[in-house]
Amino acid sequence: MYSTNGIDTFPAPSAYDTRQYSWVHIFPEGKVHQTSNQTMRYFKWGVARLILEPDVCPDIIPMWVEGNDQIMHESRKWPRFVPRVGKKCAVWFGDNVGGDGEGIFLELRQKWRRLVEEKQRQGARAMEIGILDDDLKYGKEAVALREECTMQVRKAVLKVRRLRGLPDEDPKVGLVETWREEGGKVEGKMADGSFVKDT
Repeated sequence: MYSTNGIDTFPAPSAYDTRQYSWVHIFPEGKVHQTSNQTMRYFKWGVARLILEPDVCPDIIPMWVEGNDQIMHESRKWPRFVPRVGKKCAVWFGDNVGGDGEGIFLELRQKWRRLVEEKQRQGARAMEIGILDDDLKYGKEAVALREECTMQVRKAVLKVRRLRGLPDEDPKVGLVETWREEGGKVEGKMADGSFVKDT
């Protein structure tokens, strides 16, 4: 289910069998994150769920988007709602790293399937698409699989970033623990000079 305003509710598009093979464009950081050195935040685990849980492994096309911060920077003054004209924006695309061919995502999906099958052998009812029990949400092995899957997606995006000509990031910026140092401040200018905003 999803809502457009917090009051109404609609079935998620993925709930319909006829909508299983669609384009979904995600920003895996789950936030606007603007830095002068163009580093990324850690990727949210929902990325892993989109890869591990479907019946068919999706095609995964890593992308690097650059220039949005020039058009709509979070520090802009009035009129904030007006995009800045004359700025450049570019998108770089990598190769498909998903699908049902060989690769790390096939291996991770097989591990996920084994976890789900084990739950069912233990007597758990078949779960609806998108619904997980506590073991598959918070269990050590399930969490490790989501972390690994998300990190593999991040590596694919970093490869595109590198092809763009940007230097390698400090590996620590991809870890959740690094961003916990921000403390309770969730939006605005951070101590490292970056700008963050919930989407």
